[in-house]
Amino acid sequence: MEVQETRVQTDRVLTIPNILSMARLVGVPLFLWLILRPVFGGPNSDWWALLVLMLSGVSDYLDGKLARRWNQISSLGRLLDPAADRLYILSTLVGLTWREILPWWVTAALLARELMLLVMVGILRRHGYPPPQVNFLGKAATFNLMYAFPLLLLSVRDGWLGELGAIFGWAFAGWGTTLYWWAGILYVVQVRRLVKADAATD
Repeated sequence: MEVQETRVQTDRVLTIPNILSMARLVGVPLFLWLILRPVFGGPNSDWWALLVLMLSGVSDYLDGKLARRWNQISSLGRLLDPAADRLYILSTLVGLTWREILPWWVTAALLARELMLLVMVGILRRHGYPPPQVNFLGKAATFNLMYAFPLLLLSVRDGWLGELGAIFGWAFAGWGTTLYWWAGILYVVQVRRLVKADAATD
């Protein structure tokens, strides 16, 4: 979770929030393996994949909350948390697209936004600035997508559960994709302002 800029950061590594973030990172390849098992002739493990996603969402909430409450905000944590978010989104996109649950154009739209952000990070580094911090809009987009993906995974089921998964999954996917791009555009505006201010001081 995003933490406030005004709080003191430390260089501690072994904090409870950081351990939670590290556990989320370990869960990324596990989730990808579980969701792709049917593709390679293995048994369907979608319920286990959903469990990993749910645990990831819980730990995503807890790591930020505990970091703020226990004053364990760290520089490492500010890197681990968004990295885990992006890797879960990427692995879920790969899994759902490979399973033909998610259309390729949705995947392309989300990956294009990530590519745009990578370009912005490169520009910032060239001017001596760190990567932009995750803002509230970007976090809201991530939460929507993290709700959408497990619901879309449920949509392949027969019956009312699959129907509800499809309805709510696509609703969250639409909101999440829109917010994801909105946050990306705000990053571009922020980078443009920093670069212009940097040029004005030269």
